[in-house]
Amino acid sequence: MKNKSLVFIGIIFLLTGSLTAKEPLKDYSFIRGVCHNLTPDQETLERDLGFMQRLQLNSSRVWLNQRAYESNPEEYINRVLNYIRTCNKYGVTVMPVLFSSGGFPALLEKNARAGCEKYVTAIVNALKKEEGLLMWDVCNEPNCNDYYRKAPPAEQQKRNDEIAGFVRYFITYVKKIDPVNAVTVGHWIPKFCGNTSDLVDVISFHDYLETRSRVEESYAIAEGYSKKYNKPLINSELCCIGRSNPYDMAIQIADEHNVGWYVFNLIISGGWSDIHGLVYPDGTIRDPASIAALFGFYRKRDLNTTVKVLPNREEHAEKAIALLETVLNGDFDEYPDVFGIAPFKSKRSSVKPLGTRPPVSSVDDILEAAEYCANLLEGAEMVPMWEPPTARIETWRKMSDEDKEKARGEIRKFAYDLALQLKEWCELF
Repeated sequence: MKNKSLVFIGIIFLLTGSLTAKEPLKDYSFIRGVCHNLTPDQETLERDLGFMQRLQLNSSRVWLNQRAYESNPEEYINRVLNYIRTCNKYGVTVMPVLFSSGGFPALLEKNARAGCEKYVTAIVNALKKEEGLLMWDVCNEPNCNDYYRKAPPAEQQKRNDEIAGFVRYFITYVKKIDPVNAVTVGHWIPKFCGNTSDLVDVISFHDYLETRSRVEESYAIAEGYSKKYNKPLINSELCCIGRSNPYDMAIQIADEHNVGWYVFNLIISGGWSDIHGLVYPDGTIRDPASIAALFGFYRKRDLNTTVKVLPNREEHAEKAIALLETVLNGDFDEYPDVFGIAPFKSKRSSVKPLGTRPPVSSVDDILEAAEYCANLLEGAEMVPMWEPPTARIETWRKMSDEDKEKARGEIRKFAYDLALQLKEWCELF
């Protein structure tokens, strides 16, 4: 018997077991998932699932591969079984993706059908009774490939129909082998949902559009299919920094529409790491706003009620600048021409007359004073956070003493610039 229990907390569903169903559900809005791949080893898989658990993510959309299966069927089936069973142990359900857009047009060749059937039969039979199986995704973005997208205009509809024919055949094929679990197709954009909405149990679309208005239009189209066919709706791919579709925006809109989602993707690693991902392999994060969005907290965008951060409310900005002056002023006697910087004065300036200045400071003292300024700047989000100033400070701190000295001029310039930024923000002139 498949376990159906779950606990609802706010908008987050914490799974007490694996949510599966003896028949397709009417509502999948509980899904808070990530796109994922079969990981190379058990340690990496459990690390990733640990991240999902901490982030209260409850489902994984995972790509399978026919060629990998054919190279060693038994080993591949065992690998997929281990994946779904390990996910189940962590309370994470699985939506396996059987085919992907890159397979076209090769998948359409007549001699390819038998191999596809053999592969699908083996996978579906192996997984269909697993506790952790949530639903099948027959094909990822069937129309997102050069075969369709670069087709001559006169050929495009014909190629769409060919691809749709393949996908529709395997929707029916999967249902014959597994009449229990739900079936979907993760379409590239909502308009292609029309190719399969009459056959699938769950309508699934992807959205990487660039502005709120465009995303809303995308949902309107997808919801139109959902209403027309009276079937539940999910967004099985969303969020991309490089497509002006930030996690904070995309997740908020999905939640406002009460639509379950799978963000792309979990780990900041590999070929998509520069524009995708929630967590680095070491457990650190790139953008706190993306993590907050997973829990239903979003950035404030109402300037009428936004409270501006005042780092100098308790005069810490002045204190930080004064400390930095103290550690840099000794350097100006020793290195008067480096970068052509003259000492600057704050309201709390500790600068003493020439001849009485402090001795040359250690690089560690400069870094300590720089961090005082950097923490104020970062806490108030007054600096770009793609490369936080404290990250540069930590990099220098890990250097040998000899290398730190070699970098002294660069560190001094960096620290000086931080103080100027802080002074400008706090209007300390």
